[in-house]
Amino acid sequence: MTEATRRNPTRVVVIGGSIAGMLAAAAVKDHADSVEIIEAHELPEGPEPRTGVPQAVHIHFLHAGGAEAIESLLPGTTDQLLAAGANRIPMTTNMVIYSPEGWYRRWQRPTHFMISASRDLTDSIVREQVLKDPRVSVRTNTKAVGLRGDHRTVTGVQIHTADGTQAVLDADLVIDASGRATRTPQWLAELGITGLAEKRIDSGLVYASRLYRAPVPTRDWPMVGVQADPGLPQPGKAGGILPIEGDRWHVSLMGAPGGQPPREAGAFEAFARTLRHPVLADLLALAEPLTDVSVTHSTANRRYFYERLKHWPEGLVVLGDSVASFNPVYAQGISVAAQGALALRGVLANGLAHGLARRAQQAIARPVNTAWTLAVGQDIHFPTTTGASPNLADRLLHRYVSRLSRTATGSFHAATALTDVLALQAPPTSLVKPRVLLTALAGPLRPQLEQPQFTPAERRLLDSLHKHAASPQ
Repeated sequence: MTEATRRNPTRVVVIGGSIAGMLAAAAVKDHADSVEIIEAHELPEGPEPRTGVPQAVHIHFLHAGGAEAIESLLPGTTDQLLAAGANRIPMTTNMVIYSPEGWYRRWQRPTHFMISASRDLTDSIVREQVLKDPRVSVRTNTKAVGLRGDHRTVTGVQIHTADGTQAVLDADLVIDASGRATRTPQWLAELGITGLAEKRIDSGLVYASRLYRAPVPTRDWPMVGVQADPGLPQPGKAGGILPIEGDRWHVSLMGAPGGQPPREAGAFEAFARTLRHPVLADLLALAEPLTDVSVTHSTANRRYFYERLKHWPEGLVVLGDSVASFNPVYAQGISVAAQGALALRGVLANGLAHGLARRAQQAIARPVNTAWTLAVGQDIHFPTTTGASPNLADRLLHRYVSRLSRTATGSFHAATALTDVLALQAPPTSLVKPRVLLTALAGPLRPQLEQPQFTPAERRLLDSLHKHAASPQ
């Protein structure tokens, strides 16, 4: 049998039991006899916290592009999430968002959607879907410590178990989905593969989050957000309330250096009142805190450009945060990992022919490019950002996108063009198509809103809650 007609991989090893690792297993399971996932920690049985995922305490949602990729890989996942209490939020119909250019309207014709749930719930449902396949197994409490093979071909993974055992797992294909802690750059250097380009762009944003018991039923309740304005002289501040399962609100507040959110529970809601609009603080005054405040400083955008290397070994693919991690304010990580896994499955359709790993890495880079452009294109305009600064082209593009965003506050067509991209279903270049350019030139067709746009029913409910809170007990 020649290399060109080599059959599909018989054994795949996935490094990392994260959601990216599980989606990688879902992508390859139909093309392998066995898929073994190597995970450094124990995996929970249900929707419980998983060790090694500090960002799980902050708000998460699936963009439409990510949700549809997961559904393609694991049919029925969306229905299972919704049955477990997740919310399907139509964009922009159920979104109360204060952008730097003003309040977005809640158009009655949804353009896209997002799925809101806790990270623990999303993880558990994806994990359950993947692990019910008999071809997929997990080896927990096991660390991958190196690659086997040479600069031409990766043939397996060196592992260490919790009891000190060392072993080698042979594989036709190794997938690194170990996340931000990836060691693939060092492992490639050990194989003699050098020249890997890396970028790190950090706005310095700090995240503080906690859970609340919502004062209203969260089904069909809108997400509420106040975005930072990089054009203001003070440190950027932002925040969001996301309705999740169990009639809870997941709340995250963010601030750049000089305006970071506090760790103290008593100061959390006071910080929310310092945002560009007090809507979040007004809502939180009606809700019951359920947890302490969790804080993280790890919000940098970091990317390895594997697809640019002159040489790439057969038998190795890198996916998810191991390729690129993004400022979590944009909620892109899971969706980009899902789109990358879907791209990997597409490349595998023709089996493990020569050059598959390089083609897969190039395909994985495409959804990364979109998310990277969006995240970095915003972050470089904050004065606290390190790692890059805007050039003339960046500033001109930012002015154009700001004009389009202002137009979107009063134009359905502009709002649709923006959400096409934000939902990770169209490339940023779609924003400069002639029709979109003309829409931006025309400007908003309706006057700007002066206040958050709650529906009459939502307003009545909030008014009654405020009256109840103000009445003597």
